Amino acid sequence: MEAKSLGVIGGMGPKATSVFFDMIIEQTEADKDQDHIDMVILNHATLPDRTGVILGKNGELFLKAVAKDLKLLESSGVYNIAIPCNTSHYFYDDMQQMTSVNIINMVDETLKEIHNRFGEHCKVGILATNGTVSSGVYRQGCEQYNMQLHEPDAAVQEHVMDIIYNKVKRNLPVEPAEFEGIINHLLIHDECQCVIIACTELSCIPIQNEVAKNCVDAMSVLVQKSIELSGKRSISS
Repeated sequence: MEAKSLGVIGGMGPKATSVFFDMIIEQTEADKDQDHIDMVILNHATLPDRTGVILGKNGELFLKAVAKDLKLLESSGVYNIAIPCNTSHYFYDDMQQMTSVNIINMVDETLKEIHNRFGEHCKVGILATNGTVSSGVYRQGCEQYNMQLHEPDAAVQEHVMDIIYNKVKRNLPVEPAEFEGIINHLLIHDECQCVIIACTELSCIPIQNEVAKNCVDAMSVLVQKSIELSGKRSISS
């Protein structure tokens, strides 16, 4: 398969972009430098906060800022664009209309993976920013695949936002057990069959395999699809 370059709009946040890049490198089947994917990464950290513009109904601020990134990546000749930020996918249709380059739909690819693994009518918990949850992108997607989305109660959601904004984005350590406790609450107390890790900051937190087996990490899904569309093989495939 022909090798194709990948564009990345990052900076949402910078740590998550760094983890995404590392995962691409680690999971691409390669024996030498030349076997890896050519990538153009824009670490646009000053993009407006996605949750803020969604809740404040100021989406045009984000779209105006990201339009320059899309044009720059298109002019660089990339074949696909990955955006490792779940909340930004609220604007997916608007962004795709701004460029002729395919933008990988992380939300839809994640829901396809859940549907393939857990089937129709499964109850799916979501761990994400307030912006992603309130935007309804995962809720609408679950309905299309005949799956039931379960949103955390207010206390759990507040805890999730605290981890994202007051710890990971500030580059402060997070105890994996703290995050695993939230996941297990959704799996056991709320009786979800699967939990979507739908924030790339949360994807930066390592979790045990026993917990991870009932999770689908949207960033991991984006990594696998990015490798595939770039004409490379994944180590896990």
